[in-house]
Amino acid sequence: MPFRYTLRQLEYFVAVGKAGSISAASEVLNVSSPSISAAINQLEAEFGLNLFIREHARGLSLTKAGHRILDRTEFVLKEAELLATLAGEITGNVQGILSVGCLVTFAQIVLPGLRRSFEDHYPAVRIEQRELNQADIFSQLRRAELDTALTYDLDIPADLDFLPLLDLPPYVVLNEHHPLAHRDSLAIDDLKGLPMVLLDLPYSSDYFLSFFRAADIKPNVAERTNDMSVMRSMVANGFGFSIANVRPLNNLSPDGKKLLFVPLSGDVRPMKFGLLKAKIENETNTMAAFIKHCKTTVENGNLPFLQNTLAD
Repeated sequence: MPFRYTLRQLEYFVAVGKAGSISAASEVLNVSSPSISAAINQLEAEFGLNLFIREHARGLSLTKAGHRILDRTEFVLKEAELLATLAGEITGNVQGILSVGCLVTFAQIVLPGLRRSFEDHYPAVRIEQRELNQADIFSQLRRAELDTALTYDLDIPADLDFLPLLDLPPYVVLNEHHPLAHRDSLAIDDLKGLPMVLLDLPYSSDYFLSFFRAADIKPNVAERTNDMSVMRSMVANGFGFSIANVRPLNNLSPDGKKLLFVPLSGDVRPMKFGLLKAKIENETNTMAAFIKHCKTTVENGNLPFLQNTLAD
């Protein structure tokens, strides 16, 4: 006899499994607790298995069988969403799921707004977002775990396609009491011997240090961090200068201290901000729509923190 259950019941099961309680899943899904409880009971009856251990003090925990069913259920739900994408390709509609990565250094100020405006325009699309470093972006695009990613043109492999959207020149980040804070621009020679807070991410750090190599200067890397917010706070608190290509909308560090962003002059290559994707012959309607949306957003100046020079 075939099993009889719905995708919605499977969604409720996954939500409870991850949240650890029906009430927590109810808040996430915005669905009443009795509806979720009924769906779980129906699934258990259909499978003939206890999916959860009920503990009044601790909520619900997955049984061994529940863990195995959960793993497969997530795969089934993913495949169901891909069916919606396939249907969109056949009908010409923009719909289904789109997995979008974003370089972690600017994800917080770029991706949520782009995602919100795109999903508002195409309500049949659901974007899955991931914040990653450059190496992980390359890896996940190659494994088809991402459809596209917003990133920089840092050491792009030949098997991936980069679509430039915007040129982002480098800035020297200083606190307001730094000896160079009064300058309108700075050259690499001006930074010689001064303590540096390096944003130490794969490929990004090599880009920042390349300015010093080109000038035959050894940088004084006093501190390293892989978090943009931590870097800004360390600079604001006097641990050294840093270099970045993205200016926030305000000049305050996360702990409220003032920062200055001084243009770095000389023969310094800007980073190109853009979209990275695998080389494919035919883009899906959803992918094409997202690419067009990103281009239009940049051209209309709706990413004010990235308003520099439109890429060729």
